[in-house]
Amino acid sequence: MTIVASSETKEFFILDRNVDVPMRDGALLKADVYRPKDQGKYPAILNLGPYQKDKLWVTPSNLEEKPNEYMNWETINPEIWIPEGYVAVRVDGRGTGKSQGQYEPWSLGESIDIYDAIEWAASQPWCNGKVGLLGISYYAINQWFAANQQPPSLKAIIPWEGFADIYRDGLYHGGIMCLFMSNWYTAHLLHHNLGRASQTVTNAWERNVLSFWLRNNLDTGALRGSQADWDKITVPFLSVGNWTGMALHLRGNTEAYMCSPSKNKKLRIQNGSHVHAFYTTEGKKDQMRFLDYWLKGIENGVMDEPPVKLAIRHGADKIEWRYENEWPLARTQWTKSYFDLSKATGPTGPFTSALTHNNPTKESSCTYPATGMGTMGSTSAASAQVMGGGIKPDMGVALYTEPMKDDLEITGPLAAVFWVSSSSEDMDIFITMRHYDENGEEILETGQQGAPVPVAKGWLRVSHRELDEKKSLPYRPYHQHQRRLPLTPGEIVQVQVEIWPTSMVFKKGHRMRLDVQPRDGIGSASYLHYHADYNTGTNTIYAGGQYESYILLPVIPKA
Repeated sequence: MTIVASSETKEFFILDRNVDVPMRDGALLKADVYRPKDQGKYPAILNLGPYQKDKLWVTPSNLEEKPNEYMNWETINPEIWIPEGYVAVRVDGRGTGKSQGQYEPWSLGESIDIYDAIEWAASQPWCNGKVGLLGISYYAINQWFAANQQPPSLKAIIPWEGFADIYRDGLYHGGIMCLFMSNWYTAHLLHHNLGRASQTVTNAWERNVLSFWLRNNLDTGALRGSQADWDKITVPFLSVGNWTGMALHLRGNTEAYMCSPSKNKKLRIQNGSHVHAFYTTEGKKDQMRFLDYWLKGIENGVMDEPPVKLAIRHGADKIEWRYENEWPLARTQWTKSYFDLSKATGPTGPFTSALTHNNPTKESSCTYPATGMGTMGSTSAASAQVMGGGIKPDMGVALYTEPMKDDLEITGPLAAVFWVSSSSEDMDIFITMRHYDENGEEILETGQQGAPVPVAKGWLRVSHRELDEKKSLPYRPYHQHQRRLPLTPGEIVQVQVEIWPTSMVFKKGHRMRLDVQPRDGIGSASYLHYHADYNTGTNTIYAGGQYESYILLPVIPKA
């Protein structure tokens, strides 16, 4: 036990290092417990994961909170939370940090370990019996899976940017493998085999998790432990998304609010960097008010306020916060913007055409190459996948609206419905929504990884086009991903592409652009995809007449 003086707050807390947390199978996980020095019972905020509980996070220079020696990646700051009457419990998951065992990220086993850690914390003499979960990304994702288990002492969760379905949100966007996941796993495999963690944990990463993910490239049920079971997630929650988290987390946060039967749920969607908002005064206020109510019983009115808080974007990181009563917004005017390919121009760069208010009466089509990889050998092709050479913003079709006659707000989920064929057995579709000012200059936002990103994205491998009719909505198609329906060359089929939710006000004179491409487009640097070698030859999009092709936009009328 060590008594630590905080140079920032002048308060004192007790830090218990490497406490044994017993699991039901006899395993002992290691935890660090930060608690108030004063004797008493306090609610606990718990994290369990692979990021090494006592590994110092060197914070960005522009983080609102000042650095200290207890900062840890994606977790709460003890110097802020302990003086407010909370206990912080950081647990190294099995096979990570200082906990022995075999590591299996976001697995059923991990969710059971979190259950046991929650009940252990609730039974400690320093705890009032109430435990909450709060953290970013990894520590948000596994909140959904722990909530599946319904531990009795879990009283509230705040999944701050956390996907909820490892198949659809993380591994396979529209059925297309996202390389972020394999890169993330490899990085932490190296940390625990070659870094300092290897001095503590032995033989902890022998299970071939990456192979397991790759083998389960259809949603057959093998990944069920890493998917939210919404019917079981009834705990009070504040689900926090990020408009720019459109290739990893955002979908999970909005699906949670739409699908969970919890009677005490709130949704917040912000903008910008992945970590900065969590450590702002404004962000902590939302966190603390929610947990004060559910873990301390403080009547602060937080649950009497509108349940949805949205950062409405105006371009180039300009936002205004707005409260709403539901998601999607009840006053949404679902508006079809139709593909018009009759005047498609090319072939240098993407074929350029239009989005129009009405379905063209005449049918038209546009054919484009399915790959820009040329004849590269295996090594250079692999490098293109991993190092960013796979981004091809000059391929496919670019569809523009006319300049806006008035400001236009779109806020909500989107879908693209159109007709396609390929000369090959399959076809990858990458959709990017972009924003251009009156001078033709593109307006980008600060993405969750810090790099510039466009407005929205969606993906689909056409062989995965089969829908789950019970779960699909006009504005959010839900694909089964349980079997492949290969294409016959030249066969024309309809596709419905889920585009992850967004918010943007397109100013008068600005234009919206929709890219339909065979490969990753602009703003994909952190989230490239693996393009299988059967995506070759040419692809064709059809529009007009019987081939009604459009994007469904969530237009929000002016108040």
